[in-house]
Amino acid sequence: MSLKEQITEDMKNAMRAKDSERLGTIRLLTAAMKQKEVDERVELDDAMVIAIVDKLIKQRKDSIEAFTKADRMDLADKESAEMKVLQAYLPARLSAEEVAAEVSAIVSELGAKGPGDMGKVMGAVKTRLAGKADMGQVSAAVKAALAG
Repeated sequence: MSLKEQITEDMKNAMRAKDSERLGTIRLLTAAMKQKEVDERVELDDAMVIAIVDKLIKQRKDSIEAFTKADRMDLADKESAEMKVLQAYLPARLSAEEVAAEVSAIVSELGAKGPGDMGKVMGAVKTRLAGKADMGQVSAAVKAALAG
């Protein structure tokens, strides 16, 4: 079963269970997926769905930070609950050590020497680690690998 089919099935289950909070989050994800399909006239594969989920999670993190600064814990809690639902659709994340090992392997494969090769390395890393690691963490690992 593809990730897209799994999300649709989860939406049906949330409707049956009358779980309105989960249903709302899944509908938001489904709307984002449909928007991408319509805008780009493509059929989404699992990698594209994971990219959308990653983007929505990043938005939730930013919102939580803003709501916490504004002392709106009610809204921050709502965003946090949505983030938990979305995280269920991501594959298992790599640890910091695994990310560093992958990055150093890619740097040696490409023969990258210094910070000037950052773009080339990030392009390769993004395709290999998409959805498996937080890209902020990956970027820091690439900078560290190219600086040393």
